[in-house]
Amino acid sequence: MNKNVLSVSFTFADGTLHNSKMIKAITLLLTLAFTMICTAQTTRQESAHDSIDILDKIHNRHPASLPQAPDPADIARLRTKHLWRATAETAGMNIGLWAFDRYVQKGHYAYISWNTIKENFRHGFEWDNDHLGTNMFAHPYNGSIFFNAGRSNGYNFWASELFAIGGSAMWEMFMECEYPSTNDIIATPIGGAAIGEVLYRTSDLILNDRTTGEERFGRELAAFVVNPMRGVTRLITGDMWRHRSTSGRMFGIPPIYVEIGLGGRILAFHDDQSASTSGGTAEVYIEYGDRYAHTCKAPYDYFSFYLQLNAIKKQPLLSRVEIIGRLLSCEVVDKSKLKVSAGLYQHFDYFDSDTIVRHEMSVDPLRPCAVPYKLGTPASVGGGLMFQSTPTPGIRLDGVLHANGVLLAGILTDFYRDYNRDYNWGSGFSIKAGLNLRLPKTRWTFSVADQVYRLYTWQGYDRNADWSLTPSGKPVNVQGDSSKATFNHFEAVVRYRLFNHLHVSAGVDFYRRFTHYNDIDAYIPEIQCHVHGLGIKSNQVGVHLMFTYKI
Repeated sequence: MNKNVLSVSFTFADGTLHNSKMIKAITLLLTLAFTMICTAQTTRQESAHDSIDILDKIHNRHPASLPQAPDPADIARLRTKHLWRATAETAGMNIGLWAFDRYVQKGHYAYISWNTIKENFRHGFEWDNDHLGTNMFAHPYNGSIFFNAGRSNGYNFWASELFAIGGSAMWEMFMECEYPSTNDIIATPIGGAAIGEVLYRTSDLILNDRTTGEERFGRELAAFVVNPMRGVTRLITGDMWRHRSTSGRMFGIPPIYVEIGLGGRILAFHDDQSASTSGGTAEVYIEYGDRYAHTCKAPYDYFSFYLQLNAIKKQPLLSRVEIIGRLLSCEVVDKSKLKVSAGLYQHFDYFDSDTIVRHEMSVDPLRPCAVPYKLGTPASVGGGLMFQSTPTPGIRLDGVLHANGVLLAGILTDFYRDYNRDYNWGSGFSIKAGLNLRLPKTRWTFSVADQVYRLYTWQGYDRNADWSLTPSGKPVNVQGDSSKATFNHFEAVVRYRLFNHLHVSAGVDFYRRFTHYNDIDAYIPEIQCHVHGLGIKSNQVGVHLMFTYKI
């Protein structure tokens, strides 16, 4: 449903502005979240270089800081559960947000009463028509705040998910006069857990209760920005200024690998080179934890995070977010030249673009959509394999393979248009594979990755219906066009190390979508007949050139 996202002193409003301010603000938070990793570990000892070199020889990566085990005293204190405080923070978040919407924003959806609450329970849930950025990113971010109400008050990953579910249900049923949203009650808590755990562990890296003065203020402020709910909790408890002999970190400092890139990007339709756009781009890539740990002790002991930003006219600032968090794992092979681990992983995927060129449907209704691609999968989980092979000294081959079930997804459609929606809801599965090769005695690295999504939109609508008879004059409570969609993203990158940690890279992305619409008939001139069940292809290509600093 139409919802603002409130993050303590940050408020992001939905609506006709396509959430531009919201997306920019949230993106800023995420960017800060991961760049803080690069600056927070200022206490690394010079004597640790030998240990770092050993890790680099094992993994062929250079960690941003020396791994340190957590202090038992910190673990015991941070695992102490505070039910009522966590509950109050979750409810307070919703009440504060509603008050802002009602009395400052004066949003129509915030004029609630006992009658609207009873009507929400009577009517039940339905699919909504908000922007992809709202439903697939902003709402999961909102869920991460609920999640961290539990996480910051002693609850583990799984128990904190209950606070995300409870916070989302409270908002949907009580805090809006619009009907509760089916997609929100799924995306908000599940996607919120992925974003929430990443932000919680990031704030854990930043905090250090041993510090004082300006450094302490900077760390507390940075952690508050990264994880507002943890900041609120530390403010309430006084931990924000309390000096301790231990760091106050729940997880110590695991191995952290950081890449930050800046460059240019071109995006074009493959079958229409005149339809292209270009501009600046930035990316952040993080690996947290050990890929090949013997066992996974807790969810997200290992995760990877990728963020891509655009500075391209008419394109969204936030263009891509990918989170892969390990829930469970076991070591399959552990040899000097081969390591293999298997596990259960949670996935969060978000791809967004906007109109490059407008095709008039009245002229040619079979032409692909003017928007290159849109995809969001906030609720996805599956099995995965990760391997590393070092057949000769200096050469390394890293690979990953994931097969996932997708509970909820949104994918671009060529036909369904209602309010802010130009995508279909669906579910299905995805397969992801990646390979990274470093050649011996050279500065070259080559990477390829491919991911395929197969998504089904089950609940369509009658195209011949008179929608003027509905209360809103539009389709009500539908997933979109009844269809089967395949989305494929292939990426190839070559990197060259200029000196030390600075690399230059060039890459190409191919975005392919094929959607078969079950209930659409079309006349095909080539075969001179009508076809029931229309299929439309859309192919796009992206090219980027970047300078990347590996920390």
